[in-house]
This record gives sequence, C-alpha cells and structure tokens, in this order.
Amino acid sequence: MPELQNIEWKSIWKDDYLAWICGFANAQGGTLYIGKNDEGETVGIANSRKLLEDLPNKIRDSLGIIVPVNLLEENGHEYLEIPVQPYPIAISYKGVYYYRSGSTNQKLTGLELESFLLHKQGATWDNLPLPSFTIEDVDDGVVKRFKKWASNKGRIDKSAPDEPKDVLMKKLHLMNNGYLTNAAMLLFAEDPEVWQLGAFTKIGYFESDSDLRYQDEIHGSLLDQIDRIIEIVHLKYMKAKISYEGMQRIERYFVPDEALREALLNALCHKDYARGIPIQVSVYDDRLYIANCGHLPENWSAEKLMEKHSSEPFNPNIAHVFYLAGFIESWGRGVEKICDACRAENVPLPEYDITGNSVMIKFTAKKDRVVRGPNETPNNENVVDNVVDDVVDTKKLSETELAVIEQLRVSPEMSSKELAALLHKTSRTIQRNINSLKEKGLLQREGSDRYGRWIVLQ
Repeated sequence: MPELQNIEWKSIWKDDYLAWICGFANAQGGTLYIGKNDEGETVGIANSRKLLEDLPNKIRDSLGIIVPVNLLEENGHEYLEIPVQPYPIAISYKGVYYYRSGSTNQKLTGLELESFLLHKQGATWDNLPLPSFTIEDVDDGVVKRFKKWASNKGRIDKSAPDEPKDVLMKKLHLMNNGYLTNAAMLLFAEDPEVWQLGAFTKIGYFESDSDLRYQDEIHGSLLDQIDRIIEIVHLKYMKAKISYEGMQRIERYFVPDEALREALLNALCHKDYARGIPIQVSVYDDRLYIANCGHLPENWSAEKLMEKHSSEPFNPNIAHVFYLAGFIESWGRGVEKICDACRAENVPLPEYDITGNSVMIKFTAKKDRVVRGPNETPNNENVVDNVVDDVVDTKKLSETELAVIEQLRVSPEMSSKELAALLHKTSRTIQRNINSLKEKGLLQREGSDRYGRWIVLQ
C-alpha cells in the first residue's frame, strides 16, 4: 500500500520529522505513524513510552501547535499515531514553511511561499494594493467600454455610466486601503505590463511540436484581450469546416465559438499573474491548447472540473468585474458550458492536463473535416501587425529547446525549477537543454544564479 496525501510512515523517530508534521498542518492534515516501515507494516519502536511523553511538548515548542500522540499496538508491536489537523494559519518549523503535496513534503519558497501566505491570510494577489498605479493610469477608453457592456447586461446601477472613474473603482471593489489594486491595473490599464510582466497572451501556429511557423502577442487590458484573441485565432490560426445552406457559405471551427471563449475567460480568471508568464494558445492543424500558469482549488482534479462544482476563481476580483461586464456567470459553469458547446456541435470533449503550477486544456478536431488553411484569409498579413520573424531556424532545435527559448524570451528571470514545472519536464532535462542552447550561442546568463536573468541572443 503506497503512502498517500494524508499518510506518512516512519520506522523510527527523528526530529527532522517535525517538518512533516508542519507540512500536514499547512495542507489538508494527515497522520504520521512512527514504528511502521515503508510498506505500512508495523515493526514497532523500542522507546515508545519515552516518545509518548516527549513528543507533545517537542511539537508544541517547535511548531506552536497541539497535536495528540497515541500509543497503539499491533501484532505485539507498539507504534505511535500522530494525527495532525489542517491549520487556518501558516505554520513554520525553524522559520521554514513546509507543505504536504501528494506523498512528498515540499519546502515553500519564492512565489509558492508568497501565494501560500496570502491564502492563509484570506487574501488574494489580485486584491493587493498597488501604490504605483494611480487613478490617472486608469484608461478612460477601457472604462467607457466596461460601462457600456455592464449597462447592456443590467448588472450595474443605472447611474454608474455617469459616475467618475474613481467612484467606479470603489464600487467595483478595486481599491484596498486607499490604493488601487492589482486587479484594477490588469483590468483598466492600457498597458498592464508597465506594472506586471507577462500580463498578455501568446498565440502560435505549429506544424509540429518543434516547428513553430508564426506567432502573435495580444497585449492590453484584460477586458480588451478576450475579443482580440478570438478574432485573431479565427482569422489567422484556425482552420474552418466549410458547409453550405442554400447559396450561403457557412464556416465552423473545430473549437466551437462559445467553448473557445469560455476556455479563454477561465484562463484569464484563474491565471497566477504574479509569475509573469503569459497565457499560451498553441494551434495545430487538428488541435488547440490553452496553457495557463495557475492553480485549481485544493483537492481539485480534472475529474472534479468536469463535474458540477462551485465557483472558486483564483482571482475573485477580476472574475467579479468579468461577471459585471457580462463575460462570465458566477455559478462555476464555465467548464459545463464548454462541454455543452462541444456536444451541441458534435465535436470531442476537451481534455485537461493539470500539474501543480499549470492548467492546460486541449481541444481536438473531428477526423472528417473539409477545411481552409489559416493563411487563406484575404489580406491575412494585415490581421495583426506584430508577427514574429524568427532568426533562429527552429527546425534545428528540439521541442524542449524551442519551448525553453520561448519561455525565457518572455520571462528571463525564470529559474530552471520553474521552467521544469511549466514544461512538465525534469530539472535535469531542462538543465541539459539550457546547456545545449548556451553551446549553440542562443542563450546567455547575466548575473548570479539566484538574482540574475537569461538573455536570448537570437
């Protein structure tokens, strides 16, 4: 029987195991057994009575929490059971925060630690005050468009269109302690990347996993990005199935319009913007991926997503404004609507790939399609004016090398550990590809390993 999220077996006691108790307390709780081997078989411990007296005090003094320590017996062997409840506050051991994930105990650092502490405090990144973003930075054009959308949907007061933007920001709960928040910046700044890198969406057309033909970037406020993403994906990237109703030509894409829109809105609402990594839309001849650096609520899985579930957005303040604008519903029906749209057009249901730091949805085309290519749109070259002209011959790079290059172009401060998590590779694989790119003269490190940055040379 393997160890689980909430079970850990140890044959003897070591004080280092206080970190495992800390990890259980910070996660969903669990039980530590002392006197059981790696298979869960009871082997007993010789000093069980002394540990029974010492451990409660040691745990209290080291972690500041009270947990029971129970002496049990099985097949003539004594062992200890230490059940740990989840704590609503953050627990540290020697100044370090641990978190139980699966059957491992993770040491939290960097962005993971920041996000964890915010969650324990009942706060979210999108609600943090941003003193450098002022009311003068709120774009009047975006405000005007939002007022129009929200008024048409009937989700704001009829007097709202006449109110000044500082009053509107307060009513939208986009102020915290007298300052505008991160959510206000992402939603209403003309260029949010002045304050937060990676607040945009990348779209790429791939012949194969290692052959990127062209790409675009969609910048601007989150409220404006959604329609521009869909427009460019349709006009330039996706292939359409052609049918006729009488003399009228009908084009349908292999991802239904409503499904694509809901998937993109989900990505925008659930993205972890603090990581500085853009949403990535990868389009192939017969499939489309939307990859998003974000988190699902604790204990959620791909199966949970496909079932009836509550609405728990990673960025609730952003989601609230999207709701008022009429972009989303507030009942957690996004995935349900995606699946309903796919069923209505008789196309395959989407697939989800979920890791600790990313969520990716995959749409697949039906086999029997008559299509037009993404470059057959008249005046296609004028649809977007920022097509990337790659200097590097991507055919000479492996799939992983190409992915590393693309990530470091956008987020040069990313560590190899963060790259490995995002690309679903081992740290050793990422390091090997980084070394290869450096040897090819495509990548260079500036500064120290901890505080430096990567420079893509071509």
